[in-house]
Amino acid sequence: MSTLSTDHHPTLRHADREAIGVELQAVLAILTDLALTGKHAHWNVQGPSFRALHLQLDELVDAWREAADTVAERAVALGHAPDGRIATIADQTPLPVLEAGPQLDRELLVALTRILTEAIGAIRERMDRLEDVDTVTADLLHGVVATLEEQTWMIRAQTA
Repeated sequence: MSTLSTDHHPTLRHADREAIGVELQAVLAILTDLALTGKHAHWNVQGPSFRALHLQLDELVDAWREAADTVAERAVALGHAPDGRIATIADQTPLPVLEAGPQLDRELLVALTRILTEAIGAIRERMDRLEDVDTVTADLLHGVVATLEEQTWMIRAQTA
């Protein structure tokens, strides 16, 4: 994220806002990657659980897009320009790649659990870095992590 021309905030120092911007951009990349991966899975899922998983993936994608929008808007509020271009997202995401082509429902559930677990860990790291810098942004990320953890449980429960 690059600093906008209006470089002021009532309570946060410039250096802190720059650091927060870096963390928010990383989270934006993760959430955008999740949304794209979710749509890929939605289009390619096959198997006995097709319908339920197909519909669930749409719900997950909507939630990930909404979370990405919230994160991006927080960045803008702090004077940063979020970068959601596909090249940037592909370069910045730490998440494993879901294979191309048809996805068998059970195998897809295992892969999504692994991807979501990675996402949670990466966002938690960023959240921890922000705890003492900006509690508002850290709280926003607490909400994102709580949602992802619930979604992971719901995905993982289908593999039992």
